[in-house]
Amino acid sequence: MTTLTAQQRQALLLDLLYQHLKGELSQGALLRTLRKDLLGYSQSVYAEKVGVSRRTLSDIERDTGNPAPAILNKVFRPLGLRLGLTPVHPQLLDKLLEGNAPPSPYEPQ
Repeated sequence: MTTLTAQQRQALLLDLLYQHLKGELSQGALLRTLRKDLLGYSQSVYAEKVGVSRRTLSDIERDTGNPAPAILNKVFRPLGLRLGLTPVHPQLLDKLLEGNAPPSPYEPQ
């Protein structure tokens, strides 16, 4: 396995997150790729580190089953991620990803 620099790791994470948000990469594929390419862990090692069974991790990575949000947060937390809301309308998602989202009325200007 090639060791990635911090900059390469961040670029990989951002690229994969972008693909996921655009609907090009499933949640399971995102987790599998980050686990393998970013951390270099086997399923067994990663499952033990995050406190889930290897079977649960395998099901999530294959996008099967219906894991609870707490379990999904548990497996994504070491990667610096958590569950969240994603716009379903492509135009709104594009604006958000381009940084053109309107300013929040709840944050001071």
